[in-house]
Amino acid sequence: RLEGAEGDEARELALGWLLEGYRFARYKEREAPRARLLAPEGVDAAAVERLAEAERLARDLINAPANELGPAELEAAVREVAGRFGAAVAVVRGEALAEGFPLVATVGRAAPAHRAPRLIGMEWGAEGPALTLVGKGVCFDTGGLDIKPSASMLLMKKDMGGAACALACAQAIMAAGLRVRLRLLVPAVENAVGGDAFRPGDILRSRKGLTVEVNNTDAEGRLILADALTYAAEGEPGLTASFATLTGAARVAVGPDLAPFFTDDEGLAGALTRGGAAWFDPVWRLPFHEPYEALIEPGIADLDNAPSGGMAGAITAALFLRRFAPAAYVHFDVFAWSQTDQPGRPKGGLWQGGRALLAALPEALGLRWTGA
Repeated sequence: RLEGAEGDEARELALGWLLEGYRFARYKEREAPRARLLAPEGVDAAAVERLAEAERLARDLINAPANELGPAELEAAVREVAGRFGAAVAVVRGEALAEGFPLVATVGRAAPAHRAPRLIGMEWGAEGPALTLVGKGVCFDTGGLDIKPSASMLLMKKDMGGAACALACAQAIMAAGLRVRLRLLVPAVENAVGGDAFRPGDILRSRKGLTVEVNNTDAEGRLILADALTYAAEGEPGLTASFATLTGAARVAVGPDLAPFFTDDEGLAGALTRGGAAWFDPVWRLPFHEPYEALIEPGIADLDNAPSGGMAGAITAALFLRRFAPAAYVHFDVFAWSQTDQPGRPKGGLWQGGRALLAALPEALGLRWTGA
């Protein structure tokens, strides 16, 4: 029971209590106790519970080891959430994937058959403004032929953190009954080393028709997102938000606790900043700095997936994605991991950017939260 707190403090304590109670205990002999809350007067307990449940989903997926969470298991997680809310799921794989989503198929083609790449789609809601969520689903990233050193590979089970963050957002929206036409797109792959792995120097053709020179096979996330964002733009995407554990440069810029975001929409940027502060999900805007566009144009192809020089890596990656994205677009470059035990943030997987986005949706889409 929480007593003696009011307003924003009470809401922060209520949410923090539930988040602090999370433990990833799947491999322990005894299951961790689950925190429950009797919130003080003035706090929307149902909303706080929805957010805590969404965070629990994201953390469980990110914390799962890669041997137990590959593309097929990520698909199963989407299907489980969809089944609870009556959402429709469609998955593209095999020859259809190679023809329709060639970058997704290329990045994932070296993985064994039981971890084959796929494009996972979910749709929910028949009325209201459109909202599309896209999440990077690299279930393990070796770096490909540009293989990562061992120390850099230790946390690569979390390279599907963007997909987990996007799915957590979708769950919270459906649980609240927000009046939107929601679509979730998750390109799910394993970036493996094998005889059929794509190579540095390869030139790939995207779903959009733009060609991409591969200058680093470890810059694979932007490749699979490019095809998914192109697909999003072909329909009526409305506001589109992508989540991805995309660049180390973002961590250098703002550290692990802040999720940088990119958007051309000034109103949306303000709503996200306010929403992140209101719901204790710190975000920071970085620019789509257009003079850097030349850095992602190699000359031999339309685009370069890994510009040389090491400068502005988070911005050039975001500019790459913007070449494929719908007009109303925001991109979150998340770390999706708490490196140490912090209040409400036990060490391990972390939902980042999601609460900020959810808090911004009423202003961005002209809606209000109506669900219980």
